[in-house]
Amino acid sequence: MYVADSRAAGTPAPASADGAVRHPAGRRRAAVAPTVLALGTVSLITDVSSEMVTAVLPLYLVAGLGLSPLGFGLLDGVYNGFSAVVRLAGGHLADRGGGRHKAVAGLGYGISALCKPLLLLAHTLTPIGLILAADRTGKGLRTAPRDALISLSSPPESRGRAFGVHRAMDTAGALLGPLVAFWILRATVDGYDAVFTVSSCVAVVGVLVLVLFVPGGTATAAAATTAVAERPTLRAALALLRTRELRRITVCAVLLGLATVSDSFVYLLLQRRLGVPDRWFALLPLGTAAAFLLLAVGAGRLADRVGRWRVFLAGHVALLAAYGLLLTSWHRTALPYAVLLLHGAFYAATDGVLMAAASDRVPEGLRSTGLAVVQTGQALARFACSLLFGAAWTVWGDRTALLASAVALAVCAAWCSLTLRPAPEASV
Repeated sequence: MYVADSRAAGTPAPASADGAVRHPAGRRRAAVAPTVLALGTVSLITDVSSEMVTAVLPLYLVAGLGLSPLGFGLLDGVYNGFSAVVRLAGGHLADRGGGRHKAVAGLGYGISALCKPLLLLAHTLTPIGLILAADRTGKGLRTAPRDALISLSSPPESRGRAFGVHRAMDTAGALLGPLVAFWILRATVDGYDAVFTVSSCVAVVGVLVLVLFVPGGTATAAAATTAVAERPTLRAALALLRTRELRRITVCAVLLGLATVSDSFVYLLLQRRLGVPDRWFALLPLGTAAAFLLLAVGAGRLADRVGRWRVFLAGHVALLAAYGLLLTSWHRTALPYAVLLLHGAFYAATDGVLMAAASDRVPEGLRSTGLAVVQTGQALARFACSLLFGAAWTVWGDRTALLASAVALAVCAAWCSLTLRPAPEASV
């Protein structure tokens, strides 16, 4: 129901200051392009692979290898933040080639696939950290070119929906991954090794789908023309931050990222609050993934209609509510469902919506690089948050660490709501 021609559809609709896009009267809204669906399929398969590992990794490291919360915070920061150092390189390589987005994304997917079987050989902190760093290098290379392909194949008035559909498909993989990991852990003796082996095989399938079914090059002739007229040099990439709108977007993404506790810590906090047995731990990410899957497309469509920044900030309010529930003394059966629902709503309202908003402020010839700038700032901030939260948990305990994060998130969200407030339109 979402398939449509991926060619550009006339003159793009203008975006308002708050990120909402006005639809010209009488114009039919464009459906999601085939390129988006193909990339969504690749992401679905790849996420089955990666989330199988992510679902068991916290328990494998903390319970299996005996790492402290600080040590886990370091590794979790590497897993989620190391990609920041190569995202700009991936974005620049894709733009520099004038349409090399598929090739750079394929390189990233390939590197991540090669890293999965290496986890079978690593049993100490240093080699595991190096393998996770290499895996995140692959993620860093592929993320910006992939999002640029989504953006370039979608008209501005439906980019929120396009990113929402892609994130929903991506999250379907995130939903299946922990289920597969849970089944493997229950069905095999050497459960962790079996999880890593199956994850490797699934990752290879994702790379093959990308090579065979995702179109190469940029999506529009306008993008190629812009790439020639505005050569994507490093100087041009750095000059993007002199653009007021993109600079505001990046600063807000960084500040909010500094107060965003990583998923793994949220699941560990839930396990400690509720006494969840180890064998059920891998199922906790399913709640987040299910909520993300159900809400992603609706959040993207809502962002296109009412403004992307309103939806983006509302997502952080949902995350703040999840922190509040974890800090209360409420121990009812509904607690994990409520926390995971809010956690998934946070991702549905922020992940793809942020990329749609940033796409509106970046020229097509530098689209991959511009998105990488925002992603890099956010990833570095979340890397720092993992380190700080792990250290705070070790020194002060989990509740104090979470309370500090909640206060920081509330302050940053309030500041960003003022910074991103659209200026009043001048009277005519």
